[in-house]
Amino acid sequence: MGLATLITFLAVIHRYASGLAIPGLQDWLLRQDVSWAQEATIYLFVWMAKFGAAYGVRTGIHVGVDVAINRLPERTRGKIIVFGLLAGAFFTFSLASFGGSFVWENGAHYRIFSILGLSLDGLTQGPVTPDMEMPTWIVYSAIPLGSGLMCFRFLQVAWNFIRTGELPHHDHGHVDGLEEGVEEDAAPDLHPQEHTR
Repeated sequence: MGLATLITFLAVIHRYASGLAIPGLQDWLLRQDVSWAQEATIYLFVWMAKFGAAYGVRTGIHVGVDVAINRLPERTRGKIIVFGLLAGAFFTFSLASFGGSFVWENGAHYRIFSILGLSLDGLTQGPVTPDMEMPTWIVYSAIPLGSGLMCFRFLQVAWNFIRTGELPHHDHGHVDGLEEGVEEDAAPDLHPQEHTR
């Protein structure tokens, strides 16, 4: 996300600085091609979203409507939770499988065969992205890789729930790096007269 933000920032600075009528600087900026910046930012956010979703499963920060499930008896609740986790694993496994097939047919097979020195007869190199001219199979690899990781995380959470009965839980009141139970020195009372009334 930091890289996408930096690219966007630099592209915006470039766009506005190109409009400044400063001899030399304006000419130099207009010669710089940053048309790839928007495309790169989009692809970085796609990759971030796919891997961020897997992180969300692992840490329990995905939004879930579990009001009805939490009111069920413990045994029934556990079965429904395991079913939901396994359904999530099945869905993400399907996405990873179909995505992997798509990436393979979109040019990954050509690249892998050429690296291994295998015959490339009848294989196409695959399309490239419009601005960056990068093979599209690299961009689309986010789908099988991110979905595969998410499937693994669903199975990991399901296994842990079956063993311990606990789900990962994100405490919205917790702040990382802040020690709990340590009280700061009390600030001096600036208005002691208000307590005597």
